[in-house]
Amino acid sequence: MLGIAEQPVPAPRDNEVLIEVAYAGVNRPDVLQRAGAYPPPPDASPTLGLEVSGRVVACGRAVERWRVGDDVCALVAGGGYAEYCVAPAPWCLPIPGNVTRRDAAGLPETHFTVWNNVVDRGRLVAGESILLHGGTSGIGLTAIQLAKRFGATVIATAGSPDKVAFCRDIGADHAIDYKTQDFVEEVLRVTGKRGVDVVLDTIGGDYIARNLRCLATDGRLVMIGFLQGSKAEIDFRFLMVKRQTITGSTLRASPFERKVALAKSLEANVWPLYADGKLRTVTHAVFPLDEAAKAHALMESSAHVGKILLEVRGEDRRSRIEESLPG
Repeated sequence: MLGIAEQPVPAPRDNEVLIEVAYAGVNRPDVLQRAGAYPPPPDASPTLGLEVSGRVVACGRAVERWRVGDDVCALVAGGGYAEYCVAPAPWCLPIPGNVTRRDAAGLPETHFTVWNNVVDRGRLVAGESILLHGGTSGIGLTAIQLAKRFGATVIATAGSPDKVAFCRDIGADHAIDYKTQDFVEEVLRVTGKRGVDVVLDTIGGDYIARNLRCLATDGRLVMIGFLQGSKAEIDFRFLMVKRQTITGSTLRASPFERKVALAKSLEANVWPLYADGKLRTVTHAVFPLDEAAKAHALMESSAHVGKILLEVRGEDRRSRIEESLPG
């Protein structure tokens, strides 16, 4: 059950900021946490929410970059579904040019995840090819755009003709309807039987063995989710013959400094692309905070295209900073 409750305004520690939340992103890990399958780290807020946008209203003693009144978007370990949320200062980013405060709430979780897994762990470079499952999810649409912008050939899967068309519209070179087409056969067909260099998978289950069949020699399979389960039967002979690699990560459990490095990479390499109009945000729906259950139901239905957000204060509901706030 999801419901609204009152709790004290959190106080930022030395290297944290307190954000007056305007919008919060809704992500599949939130759904898993609600179901008891993805507990927060011991030192994190038990409140749901892994990304927010809003205004800094207090700064810890060691914070140097941010000032009260700054607009930011931020990755957080928890606590985003609230009026006020603390965030590590190095995990905060300015809102990119050409992006609204609303849409900025949907940037941190997907961008940190995609950069960490496609660029760093997947080692995708210009001239290579990538297969992305769930092409119209927040992760999928981010990965399509970034991979294409950095010079890769992009193949995406989606579950309807409309979603397939949207993948192509936002940049995918090829899009496969996994409900009517065998994605392994299609990948091998469009690559001339070579396969792709990287697969980014959120599905798991029997997709794992099928993904390996899609990989080229020296290809990399990157696992970031298990919608169909985390166990699979694999014939490792083919992995050995083609020198393939299986890797993966979870963002929430990544070390603090890893997330600091990701924030720096995104600000340097990706945020300017938004300012230049070379990347676009896709927000499917925005729900009031007290309708978070409806947002979760939409997420679980997989009927959305792009990000699902919660409006906490919104663009025109900025509250006055009270003297009682910490800092």
